[in-house]
Amino acid sequence: MSLATHPARAFLPYPDAPVPNAASGPLRGLTFAVKDLFDVAGYPTGGGNPHVLARSGIKTETAPTVQKLLDAGATFVGKVHTDEMAFSMNGQNHHYGGPYNGAAPDRITGGSSSGSASAVSNRLSDFALGTDTGGSVRAPASHCGLFGIRPSHGRISLQQCLPLCPTLDTCGFFARDIGTFARVADVLLGADGDPLPARPRLLLAADLLPLPTPEAREALAPTVARIEAVLGAGTPVDVADRPLSDLYWAFRYVQGWEAWQAQGALIENYGLQLGPDVAGRFAFSKGVTAAQFEQSSAIRREFTAHLERLLGHDGVLVLPTMPDIAPLRSTPMESLEDYRMAAAHTLCLTPLSGFPQLNLPLSGRAGAPLGISLLGPKGSDRSLIALAETLMTALA
Repeated sequence: MSLATHPARAFLPYPDAPVPNAASGPLRGLTFAVKDLFDVAGYPTGGGNPHVLARSGIKTETAPTVQKLLDAGATFVGKVHTDEMAFSMNGQNHHYGGPYNGAAPDRITGGSSSGSASAVSNRLSDFALGTDTGGSVRAPASHCGLFGIRPSHGRISLQQCLPLCPTLDTCGFFARDIGTFARVADVLLGADGDPLPARPRLLLAADLLPLPTPEAREALAPTVARIEAVLGAGTPVDVADRPLSDLYWAFRYVQGWEAWQAQGALIENYGLQLGPDVAGRFAFSKGVTAAQFEQSSAIRREFTAHLERLLGHDGVLVLPTMPDIAPLRSTPMESLEDYRMAAAHTLCLTPLSGFPQLNLPLSGRAGAPLGISLLGPKGSDRSLIALAETLMTALA
């Protein structure tokens, strides 16, 4: 059975093309999948939309981040599905359907890096590249029981990757185990310029930890206690410097403005047919004014300065990744949108600040995974992963 016909439906049915990799290197022996936003020589880049696919043609160059993995010895096994134009968080593509969650097949993967999380959780690749603008690595990582990082903004190259919101877009990745995840991190992230101490100052997000559903809070409480048992007692802090709804709308306006600047002309000039959910988001985006963008950008700068003061150079924040376990695949679209909006109130904080956030697959309920996150100062990405290695070893 080819990966494209596997029941997980993670991979796109593109004709196989040779993608050479180095004969040796730190990732030799590992396989990886690539979200269909990144160019890979010999393949089109479809972006989750049939018209974008039709206009793509076969690419002749490979995105630098993908090439870096190939040069490190990893083996490319295919391109995987993305939510349409990467502008969703549910993993349900109007044109292509939704990949299956390998950790909870009756539940959604989350998106927009749906295929990436599906490929890894179904053991069809050892790791996968995704992108995260508003939660598109963190959400599926939590839903599918994976390690997943939204890195510091700009830490990993997004050259030759379809854009959504340039000041919010990041390249992240997934793996099932911390050892593989750390190997990939060494290649893509390198060393931190200002690493965290081995025993950072642990902070608990007092205003965010109560936000998940009661059932999710009950599942996460012992996980927080386990983290504290290893890293020391955490200090409760309020992460938001104003009502969360204000930060959420600041994110929405920045995201909307940039999304329309990036893709509005393509949508209108070529009459792209979009799924109703994504079409609605772009319609909202088209209506965002320059004044709303400027005001929201000011809020963004103020919040980022607040978070910088809160974390300093040695603080690590513990916060929930998602409001609950993944919704069932049968959940109506209206309910999925409500869930997405609830999630965005917490997920928006790292895109606004540009700081790294790492999902740890340490909890669950009702037979489905539920992640918890570590958030560190900008540039502390590799240190966060080293901290996760310490945690996973201690909790094993």
